[in-house]
Amino acid sequence: MPAGGVTWVAQGRRCYHTPMATEGADQPLADEPLADQTVVADWLADRLDQLVGADVPQRQQFEAALRQFAALDRAVYQAIATVPTPALDVAFRRLSRAADKSKLWLAIAACLAVVGGPTGRRAAARGVLSIGATSAFVNLGVKSLWPRRRPDRAGAGVPDERQVKMPGSTSFPSGHSASAFAFSTAVGHDLPALALGLNFLAAAVAYSRIHTGVHYPGDTVVGSVIGASTATVVSAVMDSFTGS
Repeated sequence: MPAGGVTWVAQGRRCYHTPMATEGADQPLADEPLADQTVVADWLADRLDQLVGADVPQRQQFEAALRQFAALDRAVYQAIATVPTPALDVAFRRLSRAADKSKLWLAIAACLAVVGGPTGRRAAARGVLSIGATSAFVNLGVKSLWPRRRPDRAGAGVPDERQVKMPGSTSFPSGHSASAFAFSTAVGHDLPALALGLNFLAAAVAYSRIHTGVHYPGDTVVGSVIGASTATVVSAVMDSFTGS
């Protein structure tokens, strides 16, 4: 049993997902109590007997590390939920909403296409293609493999002033974070001068999903890595066709 006497039970239900990586529908997978949440780290720890032979000497250390990572994920979510930040709540709520359905990134892409010349248009195309590829990979692949339920915002004490509509898709990974870093990584490939600012904005969007209570930190970290990695692959494929 993990520290603190809490037993984490894997959810055996299959859950559906929405078609976009930046989730939109409300209610069906929200508000599972924190103590009943199972993260990928817990799931792997529960199945180490099947995945790793008992004779592997580092097995117990690996299992302990996975359990502790899962506990840390929940603890960070709880800490962010309970720290009063009234000066930041409205800003992060609005930023999170702006990134719904990738509206923020599509608006930036449109600006780049209009005022950025040939390089801006290429960067915009690369960014939009990366968002599309990431959305497909997250929703048709990762989200369907791991149906993690959404956090219990009420139980964690997330203030009403922070909250956005709770998506109806599964929690792992964060589609907003994936799309954000897919776009910032892709555009930075063509416009390095914008890379730092776009990555900072992407990180703010990823954090906003925790701040508003709709994702755990681990969801956003994995989503960000998926988005950046997918954009790198998309960029390599585009360059191979264009000879860049």
